[in-house]
Amino acid sequence: MRFVVSGLLFFFFSISLSAASSMPDSLYDNASGYASSSPNGQGAVASVHPLATKAGLDVLDAGGNAIDAAVAVALTLGVVDNHNSGIGGGNFAVIRYANGSIDALDGREMAPVKAHRDMYLRDGKGDTSLSSTGALAIGVPGSLAMFDYMLDKAGKKTLAELILPAADLAEAGFPLSQVSHDRLKRSVEKIKLFPATAKILLDDGGNPWPVGHQFQQKDLADTYRHIAKQGVEYFYRGDFARQLVKWMEQNGGIVSYEDFAGYQLKQRQPVISEYRGYQIYGFPPPSSGGVHVAQILNILENFDIATMPAEDRYHVMGQAMRLAFADRAHFLGDPDFVKVPKGLIDQSYADQLAKQVTLKTMAEDVTHGEPPKADTDFFGKHTTHLTVADKQGNWVAMTTTVNTSFGSKVIIPGTGVIMNNQMDDFSIQPGVPNMFGLVGNEANSVQSRKRPLSSMSPTLVLKDGKPVIGIGAAGGPTIISQVVQGLVNMIDLGLSTEQALKMPRVHQQWRPQITVVEASLPEPTKQLLTERGHKLRERNTFGSSTAIRVTEHGFDAVAEPRIVERNRQGAKAD
Repeated sequence: MRFVVSGLLFFFFSISLSAASSMPDSLYDNASGYASSSPNGQGAVASVHPLATKAGLDVLDAGGNAIDAAVAVALTLGVVDNHNSGIGGGNFAVIRYANGSIDALDGREMAPVKAHRDMYLRDGKGDTSLSSTGALAIGVPGSLAMFDYMLDKAGKKTLAELILPAADLAEAGFPLSQVSHDRLKRSVEKIKLFPATAKILLDDGGNPWPVGHQFQQKDLADTYRHIAKQGVEYFYRGDFARQLVKWMEQNGGIVSYEDFAGYQLKQRQPVISEYRGYQIYGFPPPSSGGVHVAQILNILENFDIATMPAEDRYHVMGQAMRLAFADRAHFLGDPDFVKVPKGLIDQSYADQLAKQVTLKTMAEDVTHGEPPKADTDFFGKHTTHLTVADKQGNWVAMTTTVNTSFGSKVIIPGTGVIMNNQMDDFSIQPGVPNMFGLVGNEANSVQSRKRPLSSMSPTLVLKDGKPVIGIGAAGGPTIISQVVQGLVNMIDLGLSTEQALKMPRVHQQWRPQITVVEASLPEPTKQLLTERGHKLRERNTFGSSTAIRVTEHGFDAVAEPRIVERNRQGAKAD
């Protein structure tokens, strides 16, 4: 079965049952376990979980390529990192094949046929609880359709070879990480609303499983094995689809069997821009990531970032982010339904916007701009990002998600599959913020079979036609700002990959009118930003990034240092 209309990608895993049932106490205590090069030099993998990274490395060492390894990593993350991603969600991927061609594959969730613009209005007001939790929050997932397409196009392994080891891991279980426990703890009250979900994610007393608990998912293992035997047909037109529709009918949902059977994977043209002599390949709409990473970098091209003091650099980046997010709210949406101006990534437009950026003060407010040919030339939350590369020249930058933690909080009974709440990424009413505080316009309104706007920003960077960096992030709208800062830190500041990801981050998304800063940002820098008009809100951390970079010594793979450290501290405490 093929679900291609015109497409994205993912990463997942392969690990033996015996290894899964006898994992060392140091599983979360070794930073290299999250991101590493293959011991025999076949490639490199970076993900947010050591078991997913191991799965990808095992596939590379067994003769698979980066495409195979990415699928293995993604399927494994659906087991060990299920608050972020899984086959009940969707993904975007930018893929560079060994022959030099580059794909942007769109496995984003689709709105059900019965979805409509006002479906979340109650007494004339948008109700975000309906779009974020339960049956009406669920869009039609695209991850499996993408895996199927990618393996058929460029893989060397079968889906069954890649999914069965993940099924074994789901059945045997694995020690729960500190990060996973934290997510369970924050979501426990909503999880309790759905008995089938609570039965798996909580203990008999309704409490989140503790750090180190051997977490088993036997229903998910069974679902994976059915997919191994019957292919993705089982998910989209077989028993899984029928089980989901039965649950929908009993719980006021609108997703139908026809919605699943009619899912369409799309192949899109990547967003291509340049920055300091590097070619940047990002993801196009319905992601806002590629457009606004390019737009922000285009604005920054007007400034000598490398020589700026830290307070100037963060001040300028914050203003550039705000200008881009103002345009995002006005123009961005699914290009199959709305016209998204290509002029947003025009350098001349960025040069015009850059004139609004000053070093001394921050403007009181900004609105969207008017990019070139805005009427004539158009583009055809929580998440996880994975990057894989192999020595043949295949690279995958893929971001995958069920949206917020544990998605809709719904596990379809008997399947173990956590369903997304991607409908919340639509603008349920112009001006009403979603779970990430983002506001939108009619361009991102709910429509039948439409794809919601995303901030996912899988990015590949080439130099003289050769891939040198693969990067992406998780964290709702902060994805865009994380990717920008990761690239600026590597390209402008000349930092190593690890140093680039460790640097304190800032984020500005136009609405609300605040600049989010990490608590680790030096106090003098915070003070100077405040004096220049930034309304600061501190967070200990936000988001997570992974990257692979080519150095003179080979692949340099790095996973989010903040997640590694959080899990390390949890492992020590346990």
